[in-house]
Amino acid sequence: QVQLVESGGGLVQAGGSLRLSCSASGRTFSSYAMGWFRQAPGKEREFVAAIGWSGSSTGYADSVKGRFTISRDNAKKTQYLQMNSLKPEDTAVYYCAVRLSAGNIYFPAGYDYWGQGTQVTVSS
Repeated sequence: QVQLVESGGGLVQAGGSLRLSCSASGRTFSSYAMGWFRQAPGKEREFVAAIGWSGSSTGYADSVKGRFTISRDNAKKTQYLQMNSLKPEDTAVYYCAVRLSAGNIYFPAGYDYWGQGTQVTVSS
């Protein structure tokens, strides 16, 4: 079992920045890969970024590449998503997720545990 709690969401103007955090408890944090997804109203949950267990490998959706940075601190059992140059289209609920097996990192079905989500709203 893994429990995940996101924080750091909020309201920001276009061009601004936010840093999301995801604290984990349960299984050994450094033993699994993690990711961030987001879901806007009326849309499907979509991949944002993923990171391997050691933090050395990362992947990003094209829509956020160059603006968002995923990272993790295994000692603190926390994953982060630094979001810069935010756009109104980044508005969504952002979810932290854990991937225990070698599933597809780009789809929600590839992940085993999810946080409750944190709202990010970007005003124009």
